[in-house]
Amino acid sequence: MIKKILYIGSQYEYSKKENGEALNKKAFYNSFVALGYDVIPVWYDNDSTDLQKEILTQAKNIKPDIVFCILQENQIEIETLKSLKENFFTVNWFGDDQWRFDNFSSKYANYFDACITTDKFSVDKYKEIGQENIIRSQWASLPSTVDYEKVEYKYDVTFIGGASRFRQWFVKELEKRGIKVHCFGFNWDNGRVSYEEMEEIFLTSKINLNISNSTQYDIRYLLANPRNIINTLRAAKNKSQTKARIFEIPVQGGFELTEYVPSLEDYFNIGEEISCYRDIDEAELLIKYYLAHDDEREAIKLAGVKRARLEHTFKNRIVDFMLEVEKIKG
Repeated sequence: MIKKILYIGSQYEYSKKENGEALNKKAFYNSFVALGYDVIPVWYDNDSTDLQKEILTQAKNIKPDIVFCILQENQIEIETLKSLKENFFTVNWFGDDQWRFDNFSSKYANYFDACITTDKFSVDKYKEIGQENIIRSQWASLPSTVDYEKVEYKYDVTFIGGASRFRQWFVKELEKRGIKVHCFGFNWDNGRVSYEEMEEIFLTSKINLNISNSTQYDIRYLLANPRNIINTLRAAKNKSQTKARIFEIPVQGGFELTEYVPSLEDYFNIGEEISCYRDIDEAELLIKYYLAHDDEREAIKLAGVKRARLEHTFKNRIVDFMLEVEKIKG
């Protein structure tokens, strides 16, 4: 039975101390601890003079039941991964396979005993390169117990996330159509907000928009500025994906209107627990509709929050994928 975990990941958002504690640390490390595991961390961003030596020394000293990694770039060298796998059972969380499998995950997958992917369409790709121990999981949310039924709304429509060119175009286009979107995050006028502030915004917004940050091919966006075409052609994120934001909004008590992404229906009943749009025209139509039909919007919100809090927290995810890890480890 797995009890002791050597956890290798980042403790700061984007590995920068000034950004505060990383969501991955809150989501995975803290949840492992809360679930009763004995978790010993090695942080990528702890200014270690020899990270590889620190990893191997810790592993040798504590003799973990598993080594759990969230490899984001090349933080762990191949020789270190080989050594870990020779002596311990190793697992990695791959959270961006929709657009990173070919140039990242595929190059590291076979240096682990088991791989966790958030993309069901990549499962067969792992098998094709010889990695049979594939566990499908998904992003989720930190838990919340805030009262979401009696809310005094501050905003009609909000969006939280970095200001990409497409997102800026999308918001400006909605404003042209009479819809004001209050935006928070890098390069928006309101600036970046803390996780606690983000929770408050989700709760007090009638409609929380979730706008994709993947490559966009709306001809109106492409023709709005020649640079949009160039950025689209150069973009690495060429596929949309289910991210943590999709679960964070309802868990924190908010109504969500999100761009549709494949497999979303595996987690919510669309139109009953969450609402989706395909393009700017549908977003406009649905925003105006739900702002004018409070009862229907609130019914969807209540159902979505209940479903998300019951099934879509990181603790839920860890309980589920650790059962699979136990089976594979034997």
